[in-house]
Amino acid sequence: MSISASPGATVESVRDDVIGWRRHLHQYPERSFHEERTSQFVADTLAGFGGLEITRPTPTSVLARLVGAVPGPVLAIRADIDALPIEERNTHAFVSRNPGTMHACGHDGHTAMLLGAVKVLVGERHALHGEVRFIFQHAEELAPGGAEELVKAGVMDGVDMVIGAHLWSPLAVGKVGVKSGSLMTAPDLIRITITGSGGHAALPQQTIDPIAVAAQVITNLQHIVARNVDPLQPSVVSITRIAGGTTHNVIPSEVELEGTVRTFDEALRTEMPKLIERIVAGVTSAHGASYTFDYQRGYRPVVNDEGASALLRRAVVNALGDGVLTEAIPAMVGEDFSAYQQRAPGAFFFIGARCEERGIVQPHHHERFDVDERALDYGTRIFVAAALDFLGAGRG
Repeated sequence: MSISASPGATVESVRDDVIGWRRHLHQYPERSFHEERTSQFVADTLAGFGGLEITRPTPTSVLARLVGAVPGPVLAIRADIDALPIEERNTHAFVSRNPGTMHACGHDGHTAMLLGAVKVLVGERHALHGEVRFIFQHAEELAPGGAEELVKAGVMDGVDMVIGAHLWSPLAVGKVGVKSGSLMTAPDLIRITITGSGGHAALPQQTIDPIAVAAQVITNLQHIVARNVDPLQPSVVSITRIAGGTTHNVIPSEVELEGTVRTFDEALRTEMPKLIERIVAGVTSAHGASYTFDYQRGYRPVVNDEGASALLRRAVVNALGDGVLTEAIPAMVGEDFSAYQQRAPGAFFFIGARCEERGIVQPHHHERFDVDERALDYGTRIFVAAALDFLGAGRG
């Protein structure tokens, strides 16, 4: 626990720090559940601010509590800290120094923005009626995810509201997207193994070709969204990996398929495994093949609370003006921020990070992904404004 608070930092005064922290973290990315150096950097940086109660709920996460001058509600703000198994192809001066690992989703920026907000809010402790709880979460990118682990560790105990943000490449820098209701989907995993009988490629009549069967399975699975799901109900079924065979003249005995299912609606999510297996069973049976099928539920959908979304809208306008705020467009991606929303009203929002003029246009999880660093200042300002709004003297 730190003893004294740092004197009043402003958002303007921490802007360069935030950019520097982001670039440092970008150079030293660490994958999910292995964020040892990252979490230590976060903890050490927080300790330098003073005025915080700092703990380590798990070996690679950090929790910092800022208790205000008088009692009041508790606001939690979350940033994720992990990176992805991607070889970076950018050429800027702060590219990843860890081969095969890259911050290709913006988590380095999320961490830096929240560090900046912490530094500012430490100097505003006198204005806080309640507590701000800063969650630096490990392992967002890899199910079962770090959020569920932190919830079990108690980081949400007593929390009245939780917010979080994502630097967002589909949205232009200078815009911030907020939305009530469904924002991000439940990302489920499917694995299918199709077994036939192998043989010589020149004698296919002596085999049951699992590659040919797999091709029909993949094609027919697309009929689920096209013909079994209400067109007004967003959903995705994607096969993203197919593995089978060893050489050009051998029909293999087995083919593996892997993919993802994305849904917002719980009833549809429950129905999806039945629809998928019905097709797999029918196609394989028609060709004399057999199969195994595994369906794993991923994170819950991110569904924003109306009150928490209203807080974010006010924070955006108060910090940045009316022209910045826009309605966020729901995305078919997943986020384990939803675990926190099971314990308290919460909202997740998008901070525009795309800039056509600067060539910052690549999508998330791309080897040349980058963010316009002007977006970092936006995130810091919004976090600070939200905390001062939620814990302001009028609520005490």
